[in-house]
Amino acid sequence: MSLLFRRGLATMASLKKASKVVCIGRNYADHIAELNSARPKQPFFFLKPPSSILLPGEGPVIRPRGINLHYEVELALVIGKRVRDLDASDEKAALDAVESYALSIDMTARNAQNEAKKKGLPWDIAKGFDTFLPLSKIIAKSAIPDPHKIELYLTVNNEVHQNDSTELMLFRIPQILGDISKVMTLEPGDIVLTGTPKGVGAVVPGDVMRAGIRINGKELEEAKIEVAVEESTSSYEYAET
Repeated sequence: MSLLFRRGLATMASLKKASKVVCIGRNYADHIAELNSARPKQPFFFLKPPSSILLPGEGPVIRPRGINLHYEVELALVIGKRVRDLDASDEKAALDAVESYALSIDMTARNAQNEAKKKGLPWDIAKGFDTFLPLSKIIAKSAIPDPHKIELYLTVNNEVHQNDSTELMLFRIPQILGDISKVMTLEPGDIVLTGTPKGVGAVVPGDVMRAGIRINGKELEEAKIEVAVEESTSSYEYAET
């Protein structure tokens, strides 16, 4: 095994040691419309636990019983330095803070989230189950010259459901990192999900999700995700709060 390969494995393993995963919600206008949500005036964010991370080859996404499980494909940023009170107008400083990228699928218990929205409750259950954050291999920064000009896609059983450009982001990376870092310090190894485009929907046990990134029409090999969905065998079953 080469030193480079072992380093890569160590880096992948370190993703699960992130102090936090910060997720931007409602960052694509058409996605806001499809969920009948209000358009935010500034970046809106929530947390997923690092225990929800599912690395390549670790197995399927597990659907808890009673859950309407939705996929949301997103570009993930892996933070490389401590970021606190970043000036959102300093694009160079913002992009310098990004050590690498990954593709992610923000799995969401949509019925639990809808109930939480309706009752003003936190979203932790809707976003936080084990396996609810499949990640691709780490993508070197050099492979994505401009993160605001890439195409994200996701298929279910080889049928395209999401396929849009990050050019459609309402809030770009400097503002995302600026707003987050004014509230909470971002530490090296933290992961930031930048929002999902339109086309979210349900998956059920037996389905296979595939997701990826294209740059100028060319597939980015290390961004590919392929993950199946299986039913949970645990004692948990969703019930209204």
